[in-house]
Amino acid sequence: MAHGISNDTRSPAALLKKLCTQVTGLQDDAVTQQFQNALRILGSNLTAPVEVDEFQVAEKIKRKLVRQRREKDAAAFSELHRKLQAQEAIKNKWAILYLLFSLSEDKSKAVTKPLSAAHIFGQSLGQYATSTPMGPGGVIPIQTPAQEGHTIQSVTTISTGSSGISSIQSGQSIGPTPLPQSFAPSFAPTPMGQPLLTDKARPLGARLALSMPLRHYPQDTAAMSVALRGDRTVSRTRQQDNTSYELPESVLLRELVYIFQGIEGQIIKLETTRDGFKIDSKVGIPKALRTSVYKLAECGWLFAKVRKYVDARSTDKAFGLVGQSFCAALHQELKEYYRLMAVIEAQLQQEQDQGVSMGGMTLRRLSVWMADPLLRLKTLAGLVDVCKGKKGGELATVIHSYIQHGDPFIRSLIKHTLTLVVQPIHGIVLRWIYDGELEDTYHEFFVASDPTVKDERLWHDKYSLRKSMIPSFLTMEQARKILLSGKAINFLRQLCHDRTQIKGRDTAMASASEDADSMFTQDLDGTFQQMIDSVYQETSRHLLDVLHTKYKFMDHLKAMRRYLLLGQGDFIRHLMDLLEEDLAKPAGALYLHNLTGILETAIRATNAQYDDADILKRLDVRLLEVSPGDTGWDVFSLDYHVDGPIRTVFTPESMIMYLRVYNFLWRAKRMDYILAGIWKGQMSNARLVRSIPELLPILHQCHVIACEMIHFIQQVQYYINFEVLECSWDELLKKVHEAKDLDHIIAAHQVFLDTVVTRSLLDEQSRGIFTQLRAIFDLTIRFQNVQDKFYQEAIDEVVTRQRVLERRERRNDEGEWGLTDAEEREEDRRVASFLQSVIPSTRAQLRVLAQSYQDMVQCFLVMLTSHSDVSLRFLSFRLDFNEYYKAKEPKLRSPLTFHRSKKRTT
Repeated sequence: MAHGISNDTRSPAALLKKLCTQVTGLQDDAVTQQFQNALRILGSNLTAPVEVDEFQVAEKIKRKLVRQRREKDAAAFSELHRKLQAQEAIKNKWAILYLLFSLSEDKSKAVTKPLSAAHIFGQSLGQYATSTPMGPGGVIPIQTPAQEGHTIQSVTTISTGSSGISSIQSGQSIGPTPLPQSFAPSFAPTPMGQPLLTDKARPLGARLALSMPLRHYPQDTAAMSVALRGDRTVSRTRQQDNTSYELPESVLLRELVYIFQGIEGQIIKLETTRDGFKIDSKVGIPKALRTSVYKLAECGWLFAKVRKYVDARSTDKAFGLVGQSFCAALHQELKEYYRLMAVIEAQLQQEQDQGVSMGGMTLRRLSVWMADPLLRLKTLAGLVDVCKGKKGGELATVIHSYIQHGDPFIRSLIKHTLTLVVQPIHGIVLRWIYDGELEDTYHEFFVASDPTVKDERLWHDKYSLRKSMIPSFLTMEQARKILLSGKAINFLRQLCHDRTQIKGRDTAMASASEDADSMFTQDLDGTFQQMIDSVYQETSRHLLDVLHTKYKFMDHLKAMRRYLLLGQGDFIRHLMDLLEEDLAKPAGALYLHNLTGILETAIRATNAQYDDADILKRLDVRLLEVSPGDTGWDVFSLDYHVDGPIRTVFTPESMIMYLRVYNFLWRAKRMDYILAGIWKGQMSNARLVRSIPELLPILHQCHVIACEMIHFIQQVQYYINFEVLECSWDELLKKVHEAKDLDHIIAAHQVFLDTVVTRSLLDEQSRGIFTQLRAIFDLTIRFQNVQDKFYQEAIDEVVTRQRVLERRERRNDEGEWGLTDAEEREEDRRVASFLQSVIPSTRAQLRVLAQSYQDMVQCFLVMLTSHSDVSLRFLSFRLDFNEYYKAKEPKLRSPLTFHRSKKRTT
């Protein structure tokens, strides 16, 4: 029987050994080492270190042909590849191409020297302690055969345990070392060429591994085939013969090896209804052993859960770099778990080959070995559960929430996983704050970019924070500084055309992978915070310097104050004098070029001519939308053109606010201008009309009304110029000089405009008060018209009477009667008509106007008293300084007017 098997040249083992002999060129007796390595590799979970991408492999082949100056062959390969793609029967086209590419490699690169155990097992290991026992004398082969008819299944739940991190009990780490161990028992792999650790220096897992006897492979391939199939045959025969016997532990141990890898065995089956593993009820197993087996089977369920997540997410490109880093961390842990499975299976195979146990593997010992791996898998499975549906910064936040664990074993595992996860985030942060580059293809970074936004809105709208993607280990202030640093670099490059490099960039980029953990260990290491602060201060300072020096931001800001907020008094007064005649016309009769010429005349005749030429070039005239009945005063406005980087501060919205404030200030200034003309008219015309005694009461009434209006307008002007504009302007200058970044300047400027708009009664809350003030302004204009008409009629009467008197005197000098009876009667009728028509109507108009003015002022004062702004309430005190209106209106006598109105609104 044995002889027949040894001559079976078609068995897998014999074919494998024959392949090793042909590849190496050695004899059958000398190829044993290579044959053992081949068995280990075929039984392992190693995969090709390439991406399963047909296009990339084809491109590699074509590039290689081009480098070899075989352009025709490259073209022929492209045609053959196109035909291969059309063949639907062939599924793994990338594997075929990769095989051809591998065969085309130079023979000099092929490894002909037998690989040592340290070379195979010691590569790509983690930088922390592992728990894979390894013998010092040779390679322990990995053999994980899947039984016939068995498939690897992904199990999602198990009846014997929970995968949540909150349910994890603090496990005991085997071994005296304080470092976390991946799986129990463990020892760190020894680099090639370095002496092995002594027994006392090794962890307990390493000493257990060294205590295991080595397996000696049979030289005969047929005998090895029998060894591979023997145990399964015996197990199947016994199960078919008897279902009530008590199974030996060796059979259960062999079954558990498969269960640990998520593969159901012959005795322990996967039950889909319970979504877990279950022992066949017909098999005789004591209750204690069943309990132990079920506890150990939890490792298989947890392993399958983690592996299913890794397999599903590893090929999902939309998962992002952070998610792929998380999958890589899980894959590292699974790789260590595979190593442990290889050791356990090698131990069981060795005991089976020798035929005696020799104090080898038992369920109790296996339970001890699997204690730490079970705890580790529970942690990983818990992370998988809470990370479902998460990506980018959200994923890092979820993982970071478990780093404050009381068990140092779990805390170290979470820290190692989080270190790998935050590396993409750390790299994106560095490229953003130093180069202004945002490489976020899968939208997992907490800085978002909108490519549709134009450059003029770059600072305001192009970049923003995704608050859901901000990791929990970063504060909102840190996220804001990171956003501003990269935004400042892009602002300088795209709008200011400044490409100055940030200091310390090369050093920071070189140590990017080493300092990733500094992001979530800021309570222990302030390196990351110092880096963020230094870059933020450097970029912001440079940006502000460019705005102040190259683009003269302060000069433009002061120009806004002088011209749009009427701060240049001589210029505004002279401009009103020049525009008075034109603005008195209907709005439709105005021409922009005429007004522009008058503006230039006013500039040349005042101190405005000494301003910078660039500022004067930006000053212009603007006509508002014309409404029926509007005059030039209603539609005239100054304008200031802004462009380039300063447009970021002086946005179109803020320019509209400047225009609203300008129109209010211009109207108030016009009232002051009108009242000055009224007073001038009273002073110049008073002597002319004193010759008519009947007009003296009207003159007195006009004088009283004018004084009331002048007092009102002067107090309003004082309030606007000093309490609103000057105080807000001083606060703005102070904030601009103290600003640390452009956002602070924009915010200070916006606060300045909001304060001016609010205190100038231009906001929604003060709409009623502003309407009342506009009505008072209109009454002032009506009073001007009534007085001008009265003075015109009075002067005409004075001139007429003076002519009659002169004619009378001239006739008397000639010796004639001064006036005839008819002329005297006509003159008396004319004088009587004047006194009966002009004086009563004018007196009535002035009486109505005065009463309306007092009623409006009284209502205005009541509104001011109930306003929430303290400065506006104080304005009401100054307007009613002699308490004239307070005596007339009971509401003004109550000191609790504002508090009662506030209580009603709340």
